[in-house]
Amino acid sequence: MQVKEKKLSVFEIDSVPRAVATLAIPSVLSMLVTVLYNMVDTVFVGQTHDPYQMNAVSMATPVFMILMAFGNLFGIGGCAFISRSLGAREYDRVKKISSFSFWGAVVVGLLATFALTLGVSWILPLVGADAASNIANISKDISGEAYDRLVSNYQNLEQYTRDYLFYIGIGAIPTVLSSAMSNLVKGEGAAKISMFGMMIGAVTNIILDPIMILAMGMGVKGAAIATSIGNTVAMLFYFIYLKVSHTMLTANPKHFAMKGGIFTGVFSIGIPMFFTNVLMSLSNLVLNRLLNNIDVLATGGMGIAMKANMLVVFLQLGIGIGIQPLVGFHYGARNFAKMTKVVRFSMACTLVIGTIMTALYFLFTEPIISIFMTAGSSGSVADVTAQQGYAVKMLRALMVSGPFLGIIFVNNNAFQGMGHGLASLILSVSRQGFVFLPVLFIANALVGLDGLIFAQPIADICSVIMALVMMEMIKHKDKKLLTPGIRKA
Repeated sequence: MQVKEKKLSVFEIDSVPRAVATLAIPSVLSMLVTVLYNMVDTVFVGQTHDPYQMNAVSMATPVFMILMAFGNLFGIGGCAFISRSLGAREYDRVKKISSFSFWGAVVVGLLATFALTLGVSWILPLVGADAASNIANISKDISGEAYDRLVSNYQNLEQYTRDYLFYIGIGAIPTVLSSAMSNLVKGEGAAKISMFGMMIGAVTNIILDPIMILAMGMGVKGAAIATSIGNTVAMLFYFIYLKVSHTMLTANPKHFAMKGGIFTGVFSIGIPMFFTNVLMSLSNLVLNRLLNNIDVLATGGMGIAMKANMLVVFLQLGIGIGIQPLVGFHYGARNFAKMTKVVRFSMACTLVIGTIMTALYFLFTEPIISIFMTAGSSGSVADVTAQQGYAVKMLRALMVSGPFLGIIFVNNNAFQGMGHGLASLILSVSRQGFVFLPVLFIANALVGLDGLIFAQPIADICSVIMALVMMEMIKHKDKKLLTPGIRKA
C-alpha cells in the first residue's frame, strides 16, 4: 500500500510544475534517446557515402512507423485507461487492462513478422522501392552509360530496402511490445522505468550501429539488425520489471479480458494514436512517391530533413505524452481546475522549447545536415551534394511550424487522457490526412517541389488552431455535464 501511495503522490500532492516535470522529463529524455538512436542509424548509414542506402532507410521508415503504430495502439490506449482507473480507484481493472494490452501487442507483432519476412516482395512496390517499376519510369532521353548507372542504382535500392524490411520484420514482436510496455508503465506513474527501458534499448542500438553498419560492412542491413536487437533488450527489461517490482501491472494471461469495457476502453484511446501513426506512414509513402517523380535523390533529402527535425518534434511530443496520465488522473477525479493548469503550463513549456530549437536549426542548418551525409569514395559526389542541397531546403521548410507543434501534441494527449478518443482522432487525422494530403496534392500540382516541401508546415499551423478551439469546446461541455463532481484545485 505504501508503494501504491508513493506512486499516486505525483498525481494528488505535487504542484502542477513539479508533477509535469516528474512525468514529462523522463518522457522527454526517452524521446531524446529515441531520436538519438534514430539519428545515429542515419548518421552511420550516411557514412557509407551511398545516397541510395540513405534512400532505402527513407522508404522503409513508413513501414517501421506502422509497427510503432500498433505499439501505441495498445500502449497509449492502455496507459490512458490505466491512469483513469487509478484515479477512480479501480485497481483490479488495471491488471485486466495491462494483460490485454500486453498480449494484444504480442499477437500483432507476430503477424507483422510474417508480413515483413514472407511478404516483403509485395511491400516493396508500395514503398516505391520496386526496381522494375522505377526502371520503367526512366526518361526515354536517358541512354547508354547514364541509363545503365540508373538501372544499377534502382536495383541496389530495392535490395537495400528488402534487407532493411526483412530484419525489421524479424524483430517485429520486440518492437511492438517494447513500445507498448514503455507507455503502459507510465500509466501508473512509473515514468522513470519507461525511460530506463527505452534508454537500455537505445544504448544497445547505438553501440551495435557502428559495428554492424561500418565495421562489418553490413550497411542498412546492419542498421535494421541493430534496431531489432535494441528493441529486444528493452523488451527483456520490461519483463524483468513486471517480475520483480511491486507494480500493479501484469502480463499474466489469467487476467486477460476483453469484456467489461476493457477492449473498448483501450481501443477508444489507442485508435486515434494508431491512426496518427498510420496516417503519418501513408502520408510519408505518398510524399516519397511524389518526390521520386521529381528526383529520387529528393526522397533521401526529405528523409534526412525529417530525421533532423525529429529532435524538435519529439522534444515537444515527449511533454505531451508525459502529461497524459496526469490529465487522465485529474479528469477521472473530476478536478478540472488542476487539469486545465496542467495543459496550459505544458503548452507554455513546448512553446519556449520549440522557439529556441527553431532558431538554432535556422542558424545551423548546413552543419546539421552535414552530420547525416557526406561524400566519399563510394557513391557519386554529385549525387551526395544534390541530396544535401535538398535536405537543407526541406529542413528549413519543416521548421516553419517548429515553435507551435507542442500545442498539438499537448492537446491531443490531453484528449486521450480525458477519454475523448474521437476528438483526438479528429485532430490526428486532420494533421496527417484531411489537411496534409489535400495540401500535398494541390501544392504539388500548382508549385511542384516547393509545394511538397511546405505542405507539412501548412497542415501543422491549421492543426494548432483546431487543437485550441477543440479543447475549449470540450472543457466547456465536460464542466457542464460533470459539475457536481468538480473538486477545487
